[in-house]
Amino acid sequence: MTVQWFPGHMAAARKRVAAILARVDVVIEMLDARLPEASRNPMIRALSAFRQRPCLKILNKADLADPDATRAWLEFYEAQPGVKAMAFSCKEGDPGKNSARILARCRQIAPHRNTPDKPLRMMIMGIPNVGKSTLMNALLKKRVAAVGDEPAVTKTEQTLSLGKIQGQPMTLTDTPGLLWPKIEIEEDGYMLAASHAVGINAVEPEGIARFLAGLLLSRYPALLAARYRLPLEAVGALDAVAFLETVGARRGCRGKGGGIDAEKTATLFLTEYRGGALGRISLEDPDSRARMLEAKHAAARREESSENEEREGNDASKTEK
Repeated sequence: MTVQWFPGHMAAARKRVAAILARVDVVIEMLDARLPEASRNPMIRALSAFRQRPCLKILNKADLADPDATRAWLEFYEAQPGVKAMAFSCKEGDPGKNSARILARCRQIAPHRNTPDKPLRMMIMGIPNVGKSTLMNALLKKRVAAVGDEPAVTKTEQTLSLGKIQGQPMTLTDTPGLLWPKIEIEEDGYMLAASHAVGINAVEPEGIARFLAGLLLSRYPALLAARYRLPLEAVGALDAVAFLETVGARRGCRGKGGGIDAEKTATLFLTEYRGGALGRISLEDPDSRARMLEAKHAAARREESSENEEREGNDASKTEK
């Protein structure tokens, strides 16, 4: 199963955002702290680079992510030129204090705008359902953007004034959640779907749950054992399919004939992951990301080599004839 989701409003929004970006000083890119690179839209990177705009990467939902992985990601992004990064949770701590930290970082990376007569113009960008509107409401200290636990709640952009912060006027533009036309890395599509960044009509929950179960069995078996009250050694002996069947049996997810209802089990498992019931989980860290990409590149090199050999063999055969 390939996960792809690029509704028409996203294509239109991309063109409008590209035009607005010319009038923006700082891009605030919201990432899901559980899957920062999988949730990083390459179109946003290209647009920011083209306009040479500094970027503040906000690793949102940090309360749901593995803190060790989040620290590694912050170091990874801070090492990149023109980029600052910080972990954030709209549900933890003092929202006002956390929002002030974000604005302070934006001023830091755009010092040329730090004068009373030059408003600091910021734009929030990111994938669907990553928390952009929630952050905007926190920064403005009032509800101005619709919020929901569904992707694509925001379908158009809006620019609002934050007033003066420490004597400097600031404006903030909210944008629709943007995915990209083709998700090249299959695992990224699965991670995005598991984390609810993809519309439910574009995915099949059983396949996404099997992917997630397999990933978590390798990365967090102890958390799964604790959540579903299973012996750790038993969890270690299960594959994704057997694990989900065990979860379905324990949670009473049965169909009319008494067998395990795969769809109901998958939905339950995905819901518990998304809500943090399984514990603080990250689906990737910089090291695992590097290993996955290297494996992809190695496979591509092998495929290219095989195609070249086949082509050379065909050419030799033609010559002999």
